[in-house]
Amino acid sequence: MSTKTQARPLFAARLTPHQSLTTRGYRWVIALFCIMATIPALVFLSMGAWPIVGFLGIDLLAIWWALSSSMRAGKEFEEVTLWPDELEVKQVGANGKSQLTRFNPFSVKLVIDRDFNERVTGLHLRTKDADMVLGAFLSTDEKSSFAKVFGTALKKARG
Repeated sequence: MSTKTQARPLFAARLTPHQSLTTRGYRWVIALFCIMATIPALVFLSMGAWPIVGFLGIDLLAIWWALSSSMRAGKEFEEVTLWPDELEVKQVGANGKSQLTRFNPFSVKLVIDRDFNERVTGLHLRTKDADMVLGAFLSTDEKSSFAKVFGTALKKARG
C-alpha cells in the first residue's frame, strides 16, 4: 500500500476467483478417488488383467493434475485501491508474481464490454498509453456489480 496522507482510500476491493473446493475438500476428493480406484485395480489384478491397473493409475494422475492446477489458479487475485490522486491495481498471479500498476484517476477510463443481452463480459482500465483487463476471472454478475461500485467511486474521485 502506498504511503498516503489520507488514512483511508476512497475505494478498496480485492477481486478473487470463485473456488468451490477447499484444500481440505481437495484432499478428501483425491483420497476418495484413490480408494475407489484401488477396489477395481485389485479385482483386475487378481484376474490377471494387470495393464488395466496402469490405466487406472493414469486416470488418478489426470484427476490429481486437473484438481491441482485448478487449486493453483484459485490463488490469483487483484487488489484495486483508489486514492484521491492515484489508482493502484495490484495483480498477483497463480505463481505468486505480483505487478503493481498506478494510474491517475483523472486520466483513466473504466471501459465496460457488454454482449448482445447487455451483460457485462469484460472490464478494462484504459488510458491513452495502456489498456489493463480487470477481473477476467469474475462471473458476469460479479463484473457488473464491481463495475457499478467502482465506476461510482471513480466519478467521486474526479470530484
